[in-house]
Amino acid sequence: MSGNVNICEVTDEVRQTLKKFRFRKDQNIAALILKVDREKQQIIIDETLENTTIEELQENLQSHQPRYIVLSYRQEHNDGRVSYPLCFIYFTPRDSHAELQMMYAGSKLSLQRIANLTRSYEIRELEELTEEWLLSKLGN
Repeated sequence: MSGNVNICEVTDEVRQTLKKFRFRKDQNIAALILKVDREKQQIIIDETLENTTIEELQENLQSHQPRYIVLSYRQEHNDGRVSYPLCFIYFTPRDSHAELQMMYAGSKLSLQRIANLTRSYEIRELEELTEEWLLSKLGN
């Protein structure tokens, strides 16, 4: 069955943006939101959020459309250290179009590999995307 799933091409623009995003020097929360262009079968940039919050990120997503989110999170640890983990969040709402869900699912691992991200999380409901949820995934 997996042979029938179309894996979308990751454009050069997305590759370059991912590289810049990975090595950014800012010390705030930022998100790169990516989407699938169904006609071109490509992964493209939907939006870039700088100096944002998890709440603002949640507000920028539509509850019925899948998205890939690359998140640079400013995490303050109990011992006073600050780290900036990069997270890959795959948002796939239950009520989104089946064909679109398959395109996103079929392209997820490829994009994750290209972005070189090991922290990968999946959410089905937009309400799940909270600071508490993220911290529970990241640990201290």
